[in-house]
Amino acid sequence: MAFNDWDEVRTAFQVARLGTVSGAAQALGVHHATVIRHIDSLEGKLGTKLFQRHARGYTATEAGQDLLKVAQSTDDQLAQLANRIKGRGNEVTGELIITSIAVLAPLLSPALAAFREEHPELTIKFLTDERLFRLEYGEAHVAIRAGNPPDQPDNVVQKFYHQGFALYASKDYIAKHGRPTSLEDVGDHIFIGSADDTPRAPFFAWMQKHIPAENIGYKVNQVTAARPAVLAGLGIGFSTTWAETECGETEMVFGPRPEWNSQLWLVTHVDLHRTAKVQTFLTFLKDWATRWPVLDG
Repeated sequence: MAFNDWDEVRTAFQVARLGTVSGAAQALGVHHATVIRHIDSLEGKLGTKLFQRHARGYTATEAGQDLLKVAQSTDDQLAQLANRIKGRGNEVTGELIITSIAVLAPLLSPALAAFREEHPELTIKFLTDERLFRLEYGEAHVAIRAGNPPDQPDNVVQKFYHQGFALYASKDYIAKHGRPTSLEDVGDHIFIGSADDTPRAPFFAWMQKHIPAENIGYKVNQVTAARPAVLAGLGIGFSTTWAETECGETEMVFGPRPEWNSQLWLVTHVDLHRTAKVQTFLTFLKDWATRWPVLDG
């Protein structure tokens, strides 16, 4: 197949995605006869049927599905390339894509709201996922990551905010069960731990190693589910000091420890790092973070 066959492949991709010739024609802005011609031409060049025709529309054959996986990948890469190109402008407009972990959403959202108020022509996409979005493919302009320093090539990494984790319990839990006097002897107290066999979060790994298994009576697979469990009185659990500073429903049971805490990093791709949009946002966010709680010492 030659490069000039891409129009036909793109047409086949839209037919498979939408299931009808009319739907593909509308999406592509062409006549339905053009769609049929592209499909017939492509099938002729490949010597195989890419679709089964039926009364309700078109369904991809096995050969069609193989071709369309390549078309999907190419379409995704072109979209990612467009994001990277659009990010190179000198104005704080268009789309700003920021990725982070979900637990940071309450901390970051006020900053993002204030930034957009200053730049109302900007659309902010805030993506939270356990997977790492690939900045080199234009999946995001700025990543805010936790843990060890990111080491992906061609990324600019800056130390950002050091967040403390401590053990908290709800006031209702403390009223009913009291407090453990030490972490070496927790008595019958219930703790909220990780459902993973090998937790990635340093505080959950510490708990798995130091708190007896019989005392971990409630387990979560996402750290975002730990705080609601604490608030519900299910036991003693980890939360960030920034989340609990103004909370009147919880009390700190044991204060932050270095082995529990987490460093946040600002990560940008070298191609986009110096653009006006990214630099303006990084400067704003660093300034905003100066009002967040800091760990003593």
